Formats: sequence, C-alpha cells, structure tokens
Amino acid sequence: MRVPFAAALRARLAAWVRRRQGTDLLPLQLARRRLYILPTRAGFAFGFLWLLMLLAGLNYGNSLALFLTFLLAGFALVAMHECHRNLLGATLAAVSAPAMFAASPGVLVLTLANASLRTRYALQAALDEGPLLGLDVPASESARLELPLAPARRGILRIERLRLTSTHPFGLFRTWTWVHLTIEVLVYPRPAGSRPRPIASGAQPGSHAHGSLGADEWLGLRPFRDGDSPRQVDWKAYAREAPLLVKEYSPTGSDLCLFDFARLPISDVEARLSQLARWIVDAEAGGERYGLLLPGTVLAPNRGPEHRHRCLAALALYGSVPAPSPAAAPASAPLHARA
Repeated sequence: MRVPFAAALRARLAAWVRRRQGTDLLPLQLARRRLYILPTRAGFAFGFLWLLMLLAGLNYGNSLALFLTFLLAGFALVAMHECHRNLLGATLAAVSAPAMFAASPGVLVLTLANASLRTRYALQAALDEGPLLGLDVPASESARLELPLAPARRGILRIERLRLTSTHPFGLFRTWTWVHLTIEVLVYPRPAGSRPRPIASGAQPGSHAHGSLGADEWLGLRPFRDGDSPRQVDWKAYAREAPLLVKEYSPTGSDLCLFDFARLPISDVEARLSQLARWIVDAEAGGERYGLLLPGTVLAPNRGPEHRHRCLAALALYGSVPAPSPAAAPASAPLHARA
C-alpha cells in the first residue's frame, strides 16, 4: 500500500525537525531558533488583497491608494512581529499525566510559565496533529492546560511530541514549535466482570485474632476530611505544626481480599486482568485491605491510593518486556523528558 504524498511529506518534515532540535528536557524555554512562523489562510488572503491594491494603486497612480497599501504592509509586519514575540520566551515548565483506564479517555496536563512582564494571550497546545486548546498566561505567572488523550489499550501509551503555537494578535500569522519529550502514560486494564470477590484470611469472617481483645489494628494517618470525628485527629502531630491528620484503624482479624490471577477460571488474559481490576477498584472504594498475586509478582495486602496504583500498574504492565516496577512513581507524578 502506497503512503499518500501529504502523509509522507509530514513524516519527512517531522524527522527533519527532530534531528534539528533533538530531544528536549524540562523545563524548556522556547528560544528564537526553534520557532517557525508562516501566514495563516487569513494571512494569505490578506496578502492577496494587498497585492491587488498595490497593482491598482500603481496602475492608476493613486497616491491615497498607495499610502493605504503601504500602511497595511506595515500593519502586517507588526502583526508578524507580535505573533512571534507572543510565543518567544514562554516556558514549558512541567508535563504530567495521571494513569488512565483502557477504553476511557485520559488527560495530559501542561504547565506553561511566563517570566515576562506581558501577558501571553491565546497560547495553544496540541498532541502532534490533534485539536488545539488555548489559554492566556498572565505576566510573571504560570497556567495549566489539560489536553485530552484518546482511549488507548492496556500498557504504556507513549507520546513522542507536543505542538505549541499561537496566532495572536490578529490571526494573520501562526508561530509554532515542536517539543520532543519521552512521555509515558500508564494505561490500566478496563475494570470489568461480575464474578464475586474471593476472601482469604487467617481468621473467620467477623472474628478477632487471638489475644487482640477486640482491639483495632493501626493502619496509619490520612488527611482530615469533612465529617471526620475530632476524637480521631492526631492532635499531638497538629501541635507540632503538622497538617491536620486523622488516625485510621481497622478491626483486627478482618477479612483480607487476595486476588490471584492463576485461580481465575477465565481463558482470555485481558478478561482476567479486567476482572482483577474490577475487584481492586471495588475493594479500594469499600476501604478493604487487598493483595494481588500475579506470575512473578506478589503484592502484600494493604490499602490506600498508592497500593491501588501499585496493583493496577502491575496489571497494566503484565506481559510487557521488560516490565518496569509497578512501585515506581505515583500515577499523577510529573513526567520528564529522557535524554
């Protein structure tokens, strides 16, 4: 199958730009050398009308028409300069992408910083050839822009490059640049399945361990939420100028959910992973302690957002070669470019 000429040309241009600029590192300030500028469709139409006015003014020797023609030429030059200046010096400070579930849309968060004393209006960003989204970045401040990610398959979604652009102030010119980062977004399996959750514990359901005398098991501290009892607040830590934290306990001997990949009577691997993801999400929502057993991976029973991420990451990376550690960065950690 022959590749269309336009697609082949875009691929060659993309390869040339990447060789010219190389791989970027964050934070990235946009220098003059990496900015490109061309007229927009409105700009080409403006130029065509300007050329007609120039020919008419020269043909009839009309001084007023020639004056207006050269005035519009100066206006176009100022518009081109301001458009280029609007993007020049802007900084892409950070890029982050929370993990997403397969078959569900995600989001890529860009943080744009403006160190100049002028507001940068209508800065736009997109994923490669995707739709553009824009925002204004106030002077000496930063702003966040969320780019939607299309649903993807389980595993790691790699984003090769971003496009930053602007047509401010008059839409006659477009200045843009490509940012080449190694961005990897973790894609969890889609939670699906209706099988009941397995329960395994050293004690009978609802019973207490021997010698516990009905005491509760210490789980840890978490941030205070509206509705929490003041008796659960760790006032000693608060007196030491720590944030307002709440003590969490669970009944000793309570049931533990152990999710074993090998014991699921489902032939399809992706369906197994989806069922395990369903159990993990439901167990975390119910405040239960749960563990995960995969071939070559054992995650002891625990609870909390980090444990949920480790379990779902292990499912997402199951079967990958090589398989990164699921206990790596949290799902919402900023992603940096790799050299």
